[in-house]
Amino acid sequence: MTISSSLNAGVAGLSSNATRLATISDNIANSSTYGYKRVEADFQSLVISSSGGSYSAGGVRSTTQRLVNERGTLVSTSNATDLAVRGRGMLPVALANQVEAGNPQMLLTTTGSFRTDSEGRLVTNSGLVLMGWPAASDGTIPTFPRDSPDGLEPVQINMNQLTGTPTTEISFGVNLPATETEAGAAGTPIPMSVEYFDNLGKSESISVEFTPTVPGAGTSNEWTMVMTDSAQGGAVIGEYTLTFDDSRTSGGTLLSVATVSGGAYDPVTGSVIVGVDGGPMEVNIGLLGASDGMSQLGDSFAPLLISKDGSPVGSMVSVDVDGNGYVRATFDTGVTRTIYQVPLVDVPNPNGMVAMDQQTYLPSPDSGSFFLWNAGEGPTGEVVSYAREESATDVAGELTDMIQTQRAYSSNAKVIQTVDEMLQETTNIKR
Repeated sequence: MTISSSLNAGVAGLSSNATRLATISDNIANSSTYGYKRVEADFQSLVISSSGGSYSAGGVRSTTQRLVNERGTLVSTSNATDLAVRGRGMLPVALANQVEAGNPQMLLTTTGSFRTDSEGRLVTNSGLVLMGWPAASDGTIPTFPRDSPDGLEPVQINMNQLTGTPTTEISFGVNLPATETEAGAAGTPIPMSVEYFDNLGKSESISVEFTPTVPGAGTSNEWTMVMTDSAQGGAVIGEYTLTFDDSRTSGGTLLSVATVSGGAYDPVTGSVIVGVDGGPMEVNIGLLGASDGMSQLGDSFAPLLISKDGSPVGSMVSVDVDGNGYVRATFDTGVTRTIYQVPLVDVPNPNGMVAMDQQTYLPSPDSGSFFLWNAGEGPTGEVVSYAREESATDVAGELTDMIQTQRAYSSNAKVIQTVDEMLQETTNIKR
């Protein structure tokens, strides 16, 4: 009977609008929740086929969807490990209790306020542990699978960590006095010492002595460079004969380097390899004909540029995360080292993911397969530190929707009331 279908349609309308009101109330309740993604209710009409000219009301059905792809506004904070994602992609996290049990499941979120716990792991107050790829001892990130969470570990910060980086390369930018290679010069050797750090972070030094070749007449433009290592009791680790150019166009630059002992001079790199106590070390003295290495000009000795890599032992003082997701530790020696990389996870359909507690999401067949990208590469955005993502809820819009829902609910209730009155009239016919 058509009047009965009207009653059913009214009941369906009440149920659907109640569902919409539930989504609105959820959105408003989480208007101050960082990283919250609003839920949207959608209505679909139901059409029931009819015959004989009578119409049967099908009613309405509601469905809900969480709009994970919508992003809230980023706001700045004072904590270096408050993280948010600008653009596409999500941060990998895991529940702290699952990490403790050794079987963490990768969840995804777009923001989090991470701070170190008693184990040094970066954890939110709600128990979400930030996951990342650990760096090798030299600060590089090994190759890990990109279609699997295998290789992801809790990002753990050891603020009591000490580190020291051995020196593997030294560069000399030294000017030798041209007047010392002229006939009648004193021929006094010129000493120089360069500090380096061994494999245990201890300070050692390479002593370099430049001895000019004094000719009987004219100018030789030749020097003997002898290097000794303090870690080996002053043993000679390299001896070289340096000849400088005196032409109009290239005067004062290296003309040739002859090896007496130690590693041979490489004209392509402008360096020699010498053996200090801790292993091989590259000493760059400059390319032939170039002006940025060793030179022979004027009448004064000038160590213009002495540079080296490596660092002494230092303590970790701070940690931050850059836009590419690299977690970098800074030590009191001024050295910065990469200790983890946090990838950004992307799926074809973010709205198809399963919503979990604490603004986390789980990839599903509806979302498609996930892929772990380097932040800032491919379709993903960048990681922003000192920032949180606000709720995606627009309170003004939700209140407007609430008014519409209230009116629709009242109208459906009126339909039910009218049908009841009509059925009462039908019952009164018998009287």
